[in-house]
Amino acid sequence: MASQWHSLVSQKLFLARTLLGQLDQPTVEGEGQSPNEAEQALRREAAIQGAIELLLRSRKLLLVMIARLYQRKSEEPATLDELASMIGAEPNEIGRLRELEKRSGSWWNHMEQLERSQSRPPETKKTVSAENIIAVSADSGPDRSSAALLKTLSAVKHFADDLEDQHSEW
Repeated sequence: MASQWHSLVSQKLFLARTLLGQLDQPTVEGEGQSPNEAEQALRREAAIQGAIELLLRSRKLLLVMIARLYQRKSEEPATLDELASMIGAEPNEIGRLRELEKRSGSWWNHMEQLERSQSRPPETKKTVSAENIIAVSADSGPDRSSAALLKTLSAVKHFADDLEDQHSEW
């Protein structure tokens, strides 16, 4: 049963990787004409947001996969806390995920940041004037670059594959 969930997690990750792969390919419309800059920017943003949504879905499915590994046939935890209350805090998977949750550069932490940024409207940008030109701030949102998303995607895939391997040995 858990291997079906592993397949579903893998499918979402594969689709996210496919969307991210489109970012590196030039887009050609119709008769050999390249789309204008606005069209390219729109397609890029759509691919990035689509890949992020698939990544976030894969994380939720990973939690369900873990619940199934512990014979929770109908529950579908949406958060790590829900999963821990369902199967207990003792299982190795909970400990591993809690560790990732605490580590600032982890894939879990990156996905938390992505989820927050996807779920909120963009912050309004302040205009620069003579009074506030002193300080310059960098964009504080999560790294949405193709490389960062692929790194997170690969880490999730590795985690899911490890779980599947461990539990298929039993």
